[in-house]
Amino acid sequence: LLNNKRMPKTQLIAHDKEVYDIAFASGVHVFASVGADGSMRLFDLRSLEHSTIVYESSETAPGTIAPLIRLAWNKQDPNYLATVTMDSSKVVILDIRVPSMPAAILDGHTHCVNALSWAPHSSCHVCTAADDSQALIWDLSQMPRPIEDPILAYRAEAEVNQVQWSKSQPDWIAICFNKTLQILRV
Repeated sequence: LLNNKRMPKTQLIAHDKEVYDIAFASGVHVFASVGADGSMRLFDLRSLEHSTIVYESSETAPGTIAPLIRLAWNKQDPNYLATVTMDSSKVVILDIRVPSMPAAILDGHTHCVNALSWAPHSSCHVCTAADDSQALIWDLSQMPRPIEDPILAYRAEAEVNQVQWSKSQPDWIAICFNKTLQILRV
């Protein structure tokens, strides 16, 4: 937050290591962050003195916690977030009403997930992109039952580095790989 002199109003110190990503919830005063300490923390703009740890990744080896590197908030339902662990092919879906327990784990990629984006028009669709050159769209409407397979898959020519779902044109998703940007109709 900036004060009227364009200087930080406050500096938040919550994570024990580097912070890798942040995301704001739609229509509320809440945002979340993830970092190298393997935690996802919720903050409220009205009370920045405190944060709440809602999820911690598991140990990759004794005493070593897997960093969380990406975070995306469901654009339609602020109870749901998605996160990605470093060097993981899985995406963890969280319901902040039931902290610490994943609501679903999306396990359709064969290589590291790099990006994710929730549908702007639907509370139950998310797109994930990974080093396996795939962009996958998942339907989460069957939760809490396990989500086994994506409903749509696209294979790019190389590792997909980023994905964005258009807010104004929800039938379109953009992906980036190599020196290429592709716009996909879904």
